[in-house]
This record gives sequence, C-alpha cells and structure tokens, in this order.
Amino acid sequence: MIAPDHLSPGTGKLLKKESAASQNAISGKYLVMPGDVIYSKIRPYLRKAYKCDFRALCSADMYPLSPRPGTDPSFVLHSLLGQDFTDFAASVSARSGIPKINREELAEFRLYTPNPGEQRAIGQALDDADRSISTLERLIAKKQAIKQGMMQQLLTGRTRLSTYCRQWEDRAAGDIGEFKGGSGFPIRFQGETSGEYPFYKVSDMNSAHNGLFMTVASNYISEHQRKQISAVVMPANAIIFAKVGAAVFLERKRILTRPSCVDNNMAAFTVDETRADVRFIYYLLELFPMSSLVATGALPSLNGRQLRSIPLSLPSDLAEQRAISSVLTDVDAELEVLRARAAKARDIKTGMMQQLLTGRTRLPVEAGS
Repeated sequence: MIAPDHLSPGTGKLLKKESAASQNAISGKYLVMPGDVIYSKIRPYLRKAYKCDFRALCSADMYPLSPRPGTDPSFVLHSLLGQDFTDFAASVSARSGIPKINREELAEFRLYTPNPGEQRAIGQALDDADRSISTLERLIAKKQAIKQGMMQQLLTGRTRLSTYCRQWEDRAAGDIGEFKGGSGFPIRFQGETSGEYPFYKVSDMNSAHNGLFMTVASNYISEHQRKQISAVVMPANAIIFAKVGAAVFLERKRILTRPSCVDNNMAAFTVDETRADVRFIYYLLELFPMSSLVATGALPSLNGRQLRSIPLSLPSDLAEQRAISSVLTDVDAELEVLRARAAKARDIKTGMMQQLLTGRTRLPVEAGS
C-alpha cells in the first residue's frame, strides 16, 4: 500500500514498499493497477506522484488516476509533476485554506495534450532524463559509502598510511581548539548582499554552493555594523555547526573560507593549527554525532562544556593527519563533481519539462504512431 510518505517530493520516485498488512490497512477501496498514476492530494506543493508498474493499494490521502486509452501514463505523471499543474494545485488548495486538492478541483485543471505518439515520445524523453539522474544518484550513494568506510578505517587508526608509525593520542576537543557561540543578528541589519563579513545563518548550510566550505551567504555586514551589534568574528578555517534547535540533528559541519560572523543558533570551532590539521579535525567531527550530547528537553542545544569534552583520537604526527585528510579530500572532490553533474541533470530535466509539456518544443514522431 502506497501512502504519501512513500514518495519522494518532485521526483516521481517510490522510496520504499510496505505491505498493506504491515501498515494495518483496513480498506482495499483504492486499487491501483499497473500503468495507473497515483497523486498525493495532501500538500500539493510537495509534488508527490508515482507511475505504478505493479498491483497495489493507495491510501485515502492519494488519488489513483487511470489514463484513458490513447493517453500515455508517463506523460500524465510528468504533467502532474510539472510547474503549471503544481501552481494550479497549490492555488486551489489555498482557496479552501486547507493544503489539499479535492477531486472536483483536480478535474478543473486543463492542459494541452499532443497526439498519443507525441505523448509517448515526451514521456519517454522525460523518463530517460529521470533514469540518468537516478544513475548519478546511485553513483553518489556508492561513492559516499566508500568514503564512509575509508573514514572509519583511516580516522580510527585501524588502517595506517604507509611510512607513518608514530602513536596516536587521545585528546578532548578543548585541548586542541576553542569553541565560540554565534551572535544575535537583528532583522534590521539583514538583507545586505555584500559587505566585509558574511553573516551565516543555519539556513545557509542548505545552499548547494556550501558543501565542505562555506562560500555563499544570504547576508553580509560591514565592520561598522558588526561593531554596532557586537558580533564575534570567526576566523577563516573555523569549523561551524548548528548548536540550537532541530538542525543539531542534521549533523552538518562546514569550514569557513574567510573571516565571518554566524548567528546565535550556531557555533564555531577554531583549531590550533600547530596541534592539529583543520581538515583532519573536520572529518573527525563528521564521524562524531554531536546530537548525542543533546540533553532531553524542549529545545535541543549544545553547550561549551559538552563541546570541549568531545573525545578525539589523532596521530601525534601532523604530517600523518594531513596525509589522511588529503586522501579524504580527494574523495570529496570526486563527490562534488558527481553532485554537480546530478544538479545539472536535474536542471536540464526541469527545462525539458517546461518546453515539452507546454508545446514550446515539439518532438518528431514517426508517421502512424
């Protein structure tokens, strides 16, 4: 039985299969046949739809759509995932004040459709684009798993790089660096797109441009503004992370590329580079679940005492630390290339949908098809 939480937003992908019995389903009312398209009527702005190739049930929060003869299921799927339909569905659901589209509203939507042959060609082209994206995503997942395995071996000393044999040392994070909390960021100072200091907020870590390194900020401030609000400047190479709120559980860590300010939902760890390699410590912190330090309570948060006590095991030889971080950095570089290719493939598919589903670009179809 397929429910909305089984579908990936905007991709047309099924995340997992679960039987109706395991979900304690009490009704077999909504039967889905191979070739049917299921659409989530809840929160239509999430764009959850799936073309089924097996018999299934769907939950009452979804509509099973059976394409009429001569209508291509893939064309229907991509039309439901397209921007025109999404804008329509979001607007009619907002009309009622409930983030849900009903059957009558769904029936109101009108779209241009080409002949069956061109529908099939469009559906196939967009399905091919999806397959290319999926191939890249599988490569990324495989490379990420390889990196994780390398980290488990190299960052624990289980596997040593050749020529290095000195002992490792057990330290607390507070022995090799300093943690500082971020600063309050009044709304009246927000919105500047240039300035002496980037002022990072937790949401900036969502940017595709801010992977291992923070390079793009939504807000900047001048030195004069910084002094007005007494904002702390974090140095380049500081490792930043969320310290308050649900973002703590996302376990995201990033490295600053220039002196910057961070808001008071974040903290920065400045490593003493005479004692430890910044990249090596970054990778160690990637392995360490900071959320495990969070006390049970209404608001998740990390305090300085907890952070300073984080246990770290590291080579006493700085050269070995740098050699290990260099190996992992090379893997990260490969991952970044794959992620960039996947992002480009998604952008290309979005452009194809805008062109093909509106008739702006037509596909040649063989006579008689």
